[in-house]
Amino acid sequence: MFTDDILLLASLLILAAVLITKVGNKLGAPSLLLFLLLGMLVGADGLGLVLDDYEMAEGIGHFSMSIILFAAGLETHWSQTKPILKQSILLSTVGVMITTILTGLFIFFVFGHHVGGAALTVVGCLMIAAVLSPTDSISVFAILRDKRLHLRENLGPMLEVESGSNDPMANILTVILVGVLTESADLSSWQMAGHAGLNFLLQIFVGLAVGLATGFAGKWLLEHIHLDNSSLYAILILSVCFVTNSLAGFLHGNELLAVYASATYLGNRAKLESRRDVMKFFEGISWLMQLVMFLMLGLLARPSTMGPLLLPALFIGLFLMVVARPASVFLTLMPFRGLSVRAKTLVSWVGLKGAGPILCALCPVVEGMDNAGEIFNIVFLISLLSLVLQGFSFPILTKTLDLSYDADPEVNTFGIDIPEEMGMLRDHIVTEEDLTGGSTLRDLRLPHGIRVMMVRRGERFLVPHGSMQLEVGDKLVIIMGESDD
Repeated sequence: MFTDDILLLASLLILAAVLITKVGNKLGAPSLLLFLLLGMLVGADGLGLVLDDYEMAEGIGHFSMSIILFAAGLETHWSQTKPILKQSILLSTVGVMITTILTGLFIFFVFGHHVGGAALTVVGCLMIAAVLSPTDSISVFAILRDKRLHLRENLGPMLEVESGSNDPMANILTVILVGVLTESADLSSWQMAGHAGLNFLLQIFVGLAVGLATGFAGKWLLEHIHLDNSSLYAILILSVCFVTNSLAGFLHGNELLAVYASATYLGNRAKLESRRDVMKFFEGISWLMQLVMFLMLGLLARPSTMGPLLLPALFIGLFLMVVARPASVFLTLMPFRGLSVRAKTLVSWVGLKGAGPILCALCPVVEGMDNAGEIFNIVFLISLLSLVLQGFSFPILTKTLDLSYDADPEVNTFGIDIPEEMGMLRDHIVTEEDLTGGSTLRDLRLPHGIRVMMVRRGERFLVPHGSMQLEVGDKLVIIMGESDD
């Protein structure tokens, strides 16, 4: 697997994927859509690169998803998510179930029990719907951060927490329904329902328990160990992700839920040394995992076999976008009067599909289910449709509904990092107005608790002092915190 030829090919693909992000920025296209299309271009029906090991693909996808969810959990701030936690949890549980039921019944009745020419039971249709029910966390995180979207009514944190927690929910439902279809031929309906219910509760509670336990253990370890090399803290935290994933799987809990819970606990409770460096590390590795996952999923696709499924996929996809998802959102959020209709409309439209549903669709393929190939193709086509329609229109809709705003420019502190408890770092560019009362640093008369740490003039870095002569265009790095004078 790691021959020179494979490594060269993989490197060229990743390089091409990085470069096409520039094209995506100019066109306003989601980068993840371009990664998927690049994989299809070089795949079996394109340049002829064949990937048909679905079990390996599922393993790589699960590995990538775990790291991406862990990185997202580290960036989840309780102060922002606490006000919308109930809404997010309801959307990721009750909302997913409503979407699954509505979509499953639609597939069963509209297509006469047939998808791609093969008969499906009600349970089979519900399994397809469960695969399609979650809002894809990778797509939501990527679009919100790639497009630098800042949403009113606390919608940004709500969408991130919902999408981060409903992937595990959909994964649990899919695994349970696939198990019912493949292993329960000799069981009665009540026995199957009881087995599915117990499996559901086991995956939820064990996943949460393992996640919180490893998060607590990771916090204790970070607070009681001192590493000479600050880069090792990021690797230590990454190892917590791997331990959490493996332990949850061993104990029959949901690995994705455990990973997300562990990272959220760590990100909010642990005092991370070199937090900026740690978050940069996880941002980089998260992007790499997104690249790998979407390229791999594109390579798995066989567009030549998807023709007969285009019409069913189009109808199911549109039903999801304009009926099932809005119904689940408005019903689930009905008790929350504080959210405007505009906000609920936006949340309804952001039911993005992507890597999560496609990975879930690999489960019936690996289990050897009948019709698994057709199910995978339908899910792939719907995810592609969602990335095109919802991915392109999401930023436009936020502005149309007046739910986005321009955030403050990103602070450039030239790589300086300090512990959070010391204060906040800010930057400032000196203007002519700043110098009207005098040209020295002392003449700025900064408020109490604010100090200038560094001055950048062109390419030079200067140590500040009170009598320093400032010039228009100088860049100041400022710390804002408590002072003893």
